[in-house]
Amino acid sequence: MTNAETISKLNNALNTLIKAYEELEAKNTKLENRITELEDEVLELETVKEDLELNVNDFKTHTEEDNSNISSMLGKIEGLLNKKVTDENKDNSSSTSTDEIKTAEETSSEVVEDKEHTNGNIFNNATANEEEKKPEENKIDLNRMASLLNGFNN
Repeated sequence: MTNAETISKLNNALNTLIKAYEELEAKNTKLENRITELEDEVLELETVKEDLELNVNDFKTHTEEDNSNISSMLGKIEGLLNKKVTDENKDNSSSTSTDEIKTAEETSSEVVEDKEHTNGNIFNNATANEEEKKPEENKIDLNRMASLLNGFNN
């Protein structure tokens, strides 16, 4: 090999190295640009995350406020229902105390008449029992209503 051939081969090798270096530099520039883009996206996502955390905290406080409002409303409703029931009981007890004397005599005569009318008929007794149960069914079950309303809180 002569000096000219060696110089030519070294020149080709140097050109190849320069091209490879330029390609690597271009890739490096692309990667740096991509890194900057990703860093910008990370910053945007962090701001979105902070906004979402603020929204979640707001929702939590609103939920707690709503729960306390609902609880106070339920308390008021229960108070009103209890008041209505006690008012009805007072009205019923005052009217029944005066009427008890009158009805005591009437019930004794009605019992005698009922015994004569039924003559041992089972069906008549069953319908009488059903009629007695109906007023009880119309009463408000406060415990059941409270448990239903508490179910709305959860």
